[in-house]
Amino acid sequence: MPPDGRPDADRPPDHVLDLFVADGVRERLPGGRGTSWRAGDLVVSPGHDASEEWLAPHQARLAVRLDEAVPRSLRLALPVPARDGRLVVDGRAATRFEPATAPCRDLAALRATAHLLHALLATAVAERPAALDVRTDRWAVAERQAYDAPAALAAARRRPEPGLAALVQDLVAGLDGTDLGREQLVHADLAGNVLLDAAGTPFVIDLSPAWRSPLWAEAVCVLDAVLWHGAPTGALAEWRSGAERQAMLRAALFRVLSDQPCDVGRHAALGLV
Repeated sequence: MPPDGRPDADRPPDHVLDLFVADGVRERLPGGRGTSWRAGDLVVSPGHDASEEWLAPHQARLAVRLDEAVPRSLRLALPVPARDGRLVVDGRAATRFEPATAPCRDLAALRATAHLLHALLATAVAERPAALDVRTDRWAVAERQAYDAPAALAAARRRPEPGLAALVQDLVAGLDGTDLGREQLVHADLAGNVLLDAAGTPFVIDLSPAWRSPLWAEAVCVLDAVLWHGAPTGALAEWRSGAERQAMLRAALFRVLSDQPCDVGRHAALGLV
């Protein structure tokens, strides 16, 4: 159920469906944030901004290339434009619906998918897109704060959740400026956005762009898998020292600050600090 508790809160309005030429069965789909809807042969998802339109051509070319590969090792959702050429309409974007999929919950498979996807994205998008700087959604803001300790602390002090400011302070205290590796285009929300198609091939949906190191993106994936998708807490063991620990601390800052509201107790129980 969506955050405001109404089962149809994120249902795309008719004028959006009309522009995407989407009709037929309308049903909420599992995966991701649980806010995407199937309409005919499309998946319509909220939470997008026109500043993301730069991503669609890169994503489309890579999706077609992966689908043409033999054998297929990875697949990517294909973006679909609206009738007027826009890729984002009133904050919603559409991709082609893939039938007979199941959520991928195996952490090893998720991490292998992250490695392959990020290697491909590194060659698909060689330079940092300026459009990333104009994003103002809470995930983009939290991602920047995770790399800006004063901003993270200030944001935490403005939040009402008991214990959140202290948790953020402890996470920030553990940072030491370790280089996390070359930054590139990464998927910042993989754990809930990898499906397995009918042949068992990983199928990545809802590409959430960020220009950070793949190590950080993988840390977010592992953290989310433990927090929300049933992975054992033991999966965090290799992330408790060195560059991996630094990546995980920044991943935790990103999640604590982007979750609204944040389950402070759930994060604190992981013992990252």
